[in-house]
Amino acid sequence: MKLRHFDHDGRARFVTFCTHRIIPVLTDDACRQAILDSINEVKSSSGFQLLAYVIMPEHVHLVLVPGENSSLGPPVRDIKRLSAKTIHALLLDRRSTLLSKLTTARNGVHRFVLWQRRCFDRNCRSEQKMWEAVRYCHNNPVKRGLVSDPARWKWSSYAWYEE
Repeated sequence: MKLRHFDHDGRARFVTFCTHRIIPVLTDDACRQAILDSINEVKSSSGFQLLAYVIMPEHVHLVLVPGENSSLGPPVRDIKRLSAKTIHALLLDRRSTLLSKLTTARNGVHRFVLWQRRCFDRNCRSEQKMWEAVRYCHNNPVKRGLVSDPARWKWSSYAWYEE
Protein backbone atom coordinates (compact mmCIF):
# COMPACT_ATOMS: atom_id res chain seq x y z
CA MET A 1 0.00 0.00 0.00
CA LYS A 2 1.43 3.35 -1.03
CA LEU A 3 1.27 6.07 1.61
CA ARG A 4 -0.30 9.35 0.59
CA HIS A 5 1.75 12.51 0.79
CA PHE A 6 0.14 15.82 1.63
CA ASP A 7 2.49 18.33 0.08
CA HIS A 8 0.21 21.32 -0.23
CA ASP A 9 -1.40 21.67 3.18
CA GLY A 10 0.95 24.37 4.54
CA ARG A 11 2.04 22.28 7.51
CA ALA A 12 5.51 21.34 8.66
CA ARG A 13 7.15 18.09 7.59
CA PHE A 14 9.68 16.10 9.59
CA VAL A 15 12.21 14.67 7.12
CA THR A 16 15.05 12.20 7.61
CA PHE A 17 17.56 11.08 5.04
CA CYS A 18 20.40 8.65 5.66
CA THR A 19 23.78 7.94 4.19
CA HIS A 20 24.28 4.91 1.97
CA ARG A 21 24.41 1.76 4.12
CA ILE A 22 24.16 4.03 7.20
CA ILE A 23 27.90 4.68 6.96
CA PRO A 24 29.05 7.49 9.31
CA VAL A 25 30.37 9.84 6.66
CA LEU A 26 29.28 13.13 8.23
CA THR A 27 31.87 13.11 11.00
CA ASP A 28 33.89 16.25 10.30
CA ASP A 29 33.17 19.94 9.95
CA ALA A 30 33.80 20.12 6.20
CA CYS A 31 31.24 17.41 5.39
CA ARG A 32 28.70 18.86 7.79
CA GLN A 33 29.23 22.34 6.37
CA ALA A 34 28.60 20.94 2.88
CA ILE A 35 25.17 19.80 4.10
CA LEU A 36 24.38 23.21 5.59
CA ASP A 37 25.53 25.01 2.46
CA SER A 38 23.32 22.75 0.34
CA ILE A 39 20.32 23.30 2.61
CA ASN A 40 20.78 27.08 2.45
CA GLU A 41 21.25 27.12 -1.32
CA VAL A 42 18.15 25.03 -1.96
CA LYS A 43 16.16 26.96 0.64
CA SER A 44 16.84 30.23 -1.14
CA SER A 45 15.89 28.84 -4.55
CA SER A 46 12.87 26.70 -3.61
CA GLY A 47 11.27 28.85 -0.94
CA PHE A 48 10.78 26.28 1.79
CA GLN A 49 10.81 27.44 5.39
CA LEU A 50 13.36 25.66 7.57
CA LEU A 51 12.17 25.31 11.17
CA ALA A 52 14.89 22.99 12.49
CA TYR A 53 17.74 20.73 11.46
CA VAL A 54 20.36 18.44 12.91
CA ILE A 55 23.27 16.80 11.12
CA MET A 56 24.27 13.47 12.64
CA PRO A 57 27.15 11.20 11.57
CA GLU A 58 24.95 9.11 9.25
CA HIS A 59 21.70 11.00 8.83
CA VAL A 60 20.07 14.41 8.65
CA HIS A 61 16.78 15.53 10.17
CA LEU A 62 14.91 18.57 8.87
CA VAL A 63 11.68 20.18 9.98
CA LEU A 64 10.47 22.29 7.11
CA VAL A 65 7.42 23.72 5.45
CA PRO A 66 7.48 23.29 1.65
CA GLY A 67 6.89 26.41 -0.41
CA GLU A 68 3.36 27.14 -1.55
CA ASN A 69 2.31 24.84 -4.40
CA SER A 70 5.56 22.87 -4.20
CA SER A 71 6.21 19.35 -3.08
CA LEU A 72 8.81 18.06 -0.65
CA GLY A 73 10.63 15.83 -3.13
CA PRO A 74 12.51 18.34 -5.29
CA PRO A 75 14.14 20.33 -2.47
CA VAL A 76 15.21 17.18 -0.60
CA ARG A 77 16.54 15.72 -3.86
CA ASP A 78 18.49 18.91 -4.55
CA ILE A 79 19.96 19.07 -1.03
CA LYS A 80 21.11 15.48 -1.37
CA ARG A 81 22.50 16.04 -4.89
CA LEU A 82 24.43 19.21 -4.05
CA SER A 83 25.84 17.88 -0.80
CA ALA A 84 26.85 14.58 -2.42
CA LYS A 85 28.79 16.41 -5.11
CA THR A 86 30.70 18.49 -2.56
CA ILE A 87 31.34 15.62 -0.15
CA HIS A 88 32.49 13.38 -2.99
CA ALA A 89 35.07 16.00 -3.96
CA LEU A 90 36.22 16.28 -0.32
CA LEU A 91 36.61 12.50 -0.02
CA LEU A 92 38.50 12.32 -3.33
CA ASP A 93 40.83 15.10 -2.24
CA ARG A 94 41.56 13.27 1.02
CA ARG A 95 41.88 9.90 -0.71
CA SER A 96 39.41 8.65 1.89
CA THR A 97 38.94 4.94 2.44
CA LEU A 98 35.21 5.69 2.64
CA LEU A 99 35.11 6.01 -1.15
CA SER A 100 35.19 2.24 -1.65
CA LYS A 101 32.31 1.80 0.81
CA LEU A 102 30.30 4.48 -0.99
CA THR A 103 30.76 3.08 -4.48
CA THR A 104 28.10 0.87 -6.01
CA ALA A 105 27.77 -0.90 -9.32
CA ARG A 106 24.47 -0.62 -11.16
CA ASN A 107 24.17 -2.02 -14.65
CA GLY A 108 27.94 -2.46 -14.72
CA VAL A 109 28.58 1.20 -13.96
CA HIS A 110 30.46 2.10 -10.77
CA ARG A 111 29.43 5.31 -9.13
CA PHE A 112 29.66 7.21 -5.87
CA VAL A 113 26.55 7.03 -3.70
CA LEU A 114 26.36 9.16 -0.57
CA TRP A 115 22.64 9.01 0.24
CA GLN A 116 20.04 6.31 0.35
CA ARG A 117 17.59 6.76 -2.50
CA ARG A 118 14.59 7.51 -0.35
CA CYS A 119 13.95 9.78 2.58
CA PHE A 120 11.48 9.36 5.38
CA ASP A 121 8.97 12.09 6.06
CA ARG A 122 6.08 12.65 8.36
CA ASN A 123 3.46 15.38 8.37
CA CYS A 124 3.33 17.42 11.56
CA ARG A 125 -0.44 17.51 11.90
CA SER A 126 -0.49 20.04 14.73
CA GLU A 127 1.70 22.75 16.18
CA GLN A 128 2.42 20.45 19.12
CA LYS A 129 3.70 17.73 16.74
CA MET A 130 5.84 20.30 14.96
CA TRP A 131 7.49 21.37 18.24
CA GLU A 132 7.99 17.71 19.17
CA ALA A 133 9.88 17.24 15.89
CA VAL A 134 12.00 20.34 16.55
CA ARG A 135 12.86 19.09 20.07
CA TYR A 136 13.63 15.64 18.67
CA CYS A 137 16.14 17.17 16.25
CA HIS A 138 17.84 19.17 18.95
CA ASN A 139 17.99 16.31 21.45
CA ASN A 140 19.20 13.70 18.96
CA PRO A 141 22.94 14.36 19.59
CA VAL A 142 22.35 14.14 23.36
CA LYS A 143 20.40 10.90 23.04
CA ARG A 144 23.25 9.44 20.96
CA GLY A 145 25.85 10.51 23.53
CA LEU A 146 27.66 12.89 21.19
CA VAL A 147 27.19 15.80 23.63
CA SER A 148 25.73 16.26 27.09
CA ASP A 149 23.71 19.37 26.21
CA PRO A 150 22.05 20.24 22.86
CA ALA A 151 23.68 23.69 23.01
CA ARG A 152 27.06 21.98 22.60
CA TRP A 153 26.16 20.42 19.20
CA LYS A 154 27.22 22.96 16.60
CA TRP A 155 25.42 21.14 13.76
CA SER A 156 21.81 21.86 14.66
CA SER A 157 19.41 24.76 14.76
CA TYR A 158 19.26 24.66 18.57
CA ALA A 159 20.88 28.11 18.86
CA TRP A 160 17.99 29.62 16.90
CA TYR A 161 15.68 28.83 19.82
CA GLU A 162 18.06 29.32 22.73
CA GLU A 163 17.14 32.27 24.94
